[in-house]
Amino acid sequence: MKGGCLHRLLVSKLCFGVVVLLTVPIIVLLLEGAPVLTIFNTRPEQLKVNSNGIIQQQEQEHLGDDRPSLAGLPGSASRSHTNKDCNYAKGKWVEDDKRPLYSGNECKQWLSKMWACRMMRRAHFFYENYRWQPHGCEMPEFTGPNFLNRMKNQTLAFVGDSLGRQQFQSMMCIATGGKYSPEVEDVGWKYGLVKAPGALRPDGWAYRFPATNTTILFYWSATLSELESLNSEHAVTSYALHLDRPVTFLKKYLNSFDVLVLNTGHHWNRGKFNGNHWELYADGKPVGNGTRLADLSRAKNLTLHSIARWVDSELARRPQMKVFLRTISPRHFVNGDWNTGGTCGNTIPLSNGSEVLQDHSIDIPAESAVKGTRVKLLDITAISKLRDEGHISNSSFKASTGINDCLHWCLPGIPDTWNELLFAQI
Repeated sequence: MKGGCLHRLLVSKLCFGVVVLLTVPIIVLLLEGAPVLTIFNTRPEQLKVNSNGIIQQQEQEHLGDDRPSLAGLPGSASRSHTNKDCNYAKGKWVEDDKRPLYSGNECKQWLSKMWACRMMRRAHFFYENYRWQPHGCEMPEFTGPNFLNRMKNQTLAFVGDSLGRQQFQSMMCIATGGKYSPEVEDVGWKYGLVKAPGALRPDGWAYRFPATNTTILFYWSATLSELESLNSEHAVTSYALHLDRPVTFLKKYLNSFDVLVLNTGHHWNRGKFNGNHWELYADGKPVGNGTRLADLSRAKNLTLHSIARWVDSELARRPQMKVFLRTISPRHFVNGDWNTGGTCGNTIPLSNGSEVLQDHSIDIPAESAVKGTRVKLLDITAISKLRDEGHISNSSFKASTGINDCLHWCLPGIPDTWNELLFAQI
């Protein structure tokens, strides 16, 4: 079948066919106003045609949109697991007087001021004193030395948006114990991570720990998709955002990584696309008018599936490499959004419960994207949804403008737990 069907997926009321997407056959069914339905590695006997002539998959699971809630699937009875079989996203928050893992006052070398709540006007820090305990699983001791020894002669890369940057800074603070570490080398130049003339910051950072030859890096890519300039000669440049192509940085440097953590999610909205002058492309052609949020939700899901399949094809040549798709970090705005007076003023930990019981992720698109691949799911959505008191909220000095940050997290804080779950799985 010609590649044009992928182009039509996002603009027609119904387009069905076998699409060759990054060398992996995918059947995609798209209904107007409905989320993307993807069926991978499906045998003919698993498909059936309904009375309207639409192909369906028998015994389908987890088909939904990108609006997670804690109303997940019912969990099974708690039982013991080997760590290999552990569902790290199913468990309970418990108090721990050994937390936090580093000082928010001391980790100034790696921690951005805008996320260091100990250096703000916040008065309550109870959120720092909890750890996540998966049901029936033993968690390895997560310390800087343990992490560096485990990652000896290896490179950990975070590629994603500002929430990925938070996870990167959290890992740098944990790896150094939050202490000033002049021995750590800036090796960003090896990955093209240098500040361009006129730029506020580089596209990312990379640091090497000489004692163990461990490198930790972050690359900023809000959508994980390749961006191509469309009209650089104009005063305002527009960009083609290629849904079916991974960001160029990954294609160039993937073979340099031993552990890779990908994330995307919060930039898939009309405001971000308009502000960044991004235009949707697939098969090298523009798709849709992108006027509805649902269009971008389906576009994001296509990107998730595309990059998971691309990485899976690369892992065939590097079976020792570990790749994780991190699920979306929840927002906790109430009574409005970030620009319409939304707040998250709760300071009492676990006001909405302390336990996650469902077996599957509430980030259905991410879980669906990695199904059938060697890409693992780093599922942090439900456990983070319980921690609304851990956001920056109105603590930031920028809060005088009336804008609350109920998207990013205080550090030390919840992203430290994301890294603890990552450590347990590498």
